[in-house]
Amino acid sequence: MPKAKGKTRRQKFSYNVNWKRLIQNARWKAASWVECSHIRHAWDHAKSVQQNLAEMGLAMDPNKVVPLRKRKVNAMDVDIEERPTELVRKPYVLNDLEAEASFPEKKGNTLSRDLIDYVRYVVEKHGEDYKAMALYVP
Repeated sequence: MPKAKGKTRRQKFSYNVNWKRLIQNARWKAASWVECSHIRHAWDHAKSVQQNLAEMGLAMDPNKVVPLRKRKVNAMDVDIEERPTELVRKPYVLNDLEAEASFPEKKGNTLSRDLIDYVRYVVEKHGEDYKAMALYVP
């Protein structure tokens, strides 16, 4: 049976590739995976994290968005500064996140159907005789 055409060629080492940097870049790209699909699809790789989140209407640092008030400040000394509101260019991301958060949480702590049937069978057969239940192995 004939071999594939490229399989007989000798493998050569590429000296002009920095393998350490190549592996580090691969790890960095793999680590920067966004779990949320809504954010991941609206992400622009040409922009910074802060710019991307600002366009989606999200905040990178909650302390900057909602600053804490200082307690010992006179009302005369405070100049009310209005922050320029950033334009939300991708409001659909925020709407999708709010819609997803409004769904009721799915309960995942139920037993399997086979185990429920087995326990029901054993209880019907033995009643409250727990020693007989422990001896019974299907």
